[in-house]
Formats: sequence, C-alpha cells, structure tokens
Amino acid sequence: MAGFDNLEGYIWIDGQFYDWKDAKVHFLTHGLHYASAVFEGIRSYAGSAFKLTQHNERLIKSAEIMDMKVPYSVEELNEVTYQVLEKNNLEDSYIRPLVWRGSEMMAISNQNATVHVGIAAWGGIKYSAKSAEGGIKLKKVSWRRPDPKTAPVHAKASGLYMISTLSKHEAERAGCEDALMLDYQGNVAEASGANIFFFKGGELHTPTPHCFLNGITRQTAIEIAEGMGIKVNVRTIKPEELPDMDECFITGTAAEITPVEQIEEIKYGVGENTRKIVEAYHDLVHQPAPEKLAREAA
Repeated sequence: MAGFDNLEGYIWIDGQFYDWKDAKVHFLTHGLHYASAVFEGIRSYAGSAFKLTQHNERLIKSAEIMDMKVPYSVEELNEVTYQVLEKNNLEDSYIRPLVWRGSEMMAISNQNATVHVGIAAWGGIKYSAKSAEGGIKLKKVSWRRPDPKTAPVHAKASGLYMISTLSKHEAERAGCEDALMLDYQGNVAEASGANIFFFKGGELHTPTPHCFLNGITRQTAIEIAEGMGIKVNVRTIKPEELPDMDECFITGTAAEITPVEQIEEIKYGVGENTRKIVEAYHDLVHQPAPEKLAREAA
C-alpha cells in the first residue's frame, strides 16, 4: 500500500520547505535509535488549527522534559503551522510537529546533537471506521502505563508510544478498535492514545492523569461538561467499577470525542450525555481559532 513517505505536498523542516518525498533524515539520527524525540498531534478545521498555542506550548515543555531546547518560540511555531496549511492547501487536516535529536552523536548521551524541528500536515484523518457511525469497542490489554518514577510520563515523547502500539495491536487482534490500558497500580488509565471518561448517575468520572498525559482534548471535554453544569470527578477508577458505569467515551486530537459502546463484555451503548459532549465539541472546534483571527487581522 502507499506509505506516508509517498504523499504529495510539502513538509517544513528547520526553517525551510521540502517536497514531501525529499523530507528525510539520516539513518544514524539519534531520535530514531534512542527515541530522543517528542511530538504533537493537532487538527485543523476549515483552515483553523484548534488549540494551537496550547499544543505548541506542550511541545516545547515535552522537549524540555527530554532535555532538548526547541530553537523556535510558540509564536514562531504557530506561524509556521499556518504556512504549512497554506502551502499544502489544507482546510481539514491532521498536523504533526516533531522535535528530535540529530546524527552528530551515536551513543546514549546526545548532549551535543542538533535539535531539529519539523511540521507536516495531511488530510483525510479518521480515527476509526466505526467512530463516524457510533461507538467503538475496547479490550483490556496486558501492557500498563508506567510509574512516573520510571519514565517521563508527562512528555509527549515518542518512546512512550511503543506500549501504545503494542496495546492497540493486541486490541485489534481481538476485534476491538482500541485498548483499555491500566496504570502501573492496576487502576483504569486510558486508551492507547486517548483519555477516557465515564458517566455515572449524570456525573462525569475520569482517571487522575498522574502517569499519562493530561490531554488537551481531555481538558476541553472537562471544560465543556462543567459549562453544562455537569459535575466532573477526577479520581482513581478501579476496573471493578466499570460494570456500574452508564456511558463511556474517549478523547484525543485524532479521536476527538469518540463514544465507547463496549469494554469487553460490558455494554454501554451511546448515551445522550455523551452525544451532548460530542455535539458541543464539534461546535467548539469549528469556531475560528484566535491565532488565525490575529494572523488575518495583522
């Protein structure tokens, strides 16, 4: 099948645009061998990048956690993002900024390697074949989110996603769309790359993000719920509580707000509370972003 290295368009790397097929790095790039890389996932709607500043702030913070200094400011990254969208004639798209260590050093220590920054964007993003039709099914998997003392869990670091890939593969082999991951203590954590929420008795419940990302879409869902007068409980959720929940959904840039119909044998369907959150999120992301409005006014 055609790979992502064979698309049409342009990718921005270190201050200049490259034809999509020529946007390459060396085989001995440190980020490839030792996972010294961080990234973001951003969506644009009608040419407007949702929560762009928050994403680029997190990108820079993730790099700092990974002992890398991004050689661009948030404002510069915002501007380049819109240049990438315009250069590729994109309206609704997925945007992928990446920061990585270069090839000057090939050892565990990489303090003298150059920090590179690239941004790509493409259209046709779809989280799941079922997400547009209804809820998805999750499977409890064997891999767990790590103890924050053992990994930089609050960075959106590339290396942390190896267990996400393994978890999603395990779920897909069982006929599910995504995984339900527990944390290192055996409590409910999240999906493979999305945060998770439950409705119970009209209140919203979500795990405390102590060993995984406090997602930007997660924060947005909480703001939406609170704006509707829904009480939000951020707390430890144990697996044995799942049968008592009324509704479930996951949140993420790619997933947006995706209802969960079923976790293994526990069936939730797609409830009205979840539908209201989905509709409110849809309305919110289609509002013009402040960065775009400021750029157009300049």
